[in-house]
Amino acid sequence: MPTPEQTVQYCIQMLQQIMEDPSIPRNIRRVADETRGVLMNGAKSIGFRAATAISLIDEISNDPNMPVHARTKIWELVSQLETVPLD
Repeated sequence: MPTPEQTVQYCIQMLQQIMEDPSIPRNIRRVADETRGVLMNGAKSIGFRAATAISLIDEISNDPNMPVHARTKIWELVSQLETVPLD
């Protein structure tokens, strides 16, 4: 089982892939970049970063313009972040 830090690193990589995919609308890529910044902020606890990232991603997860492959990545990302303990 990966450590919380490894999980966050994996999620950062997934967000990078979303940001680099030109088939994903700009507003979704912008939120992915913002979320990646939140996850990379070492000044906050890892649980806080994960919870904030889930909140940001949740806002775009129901965007009707999101391609199906991106929605699948977003759901996987949220599932990974939910494994990070909040303490």
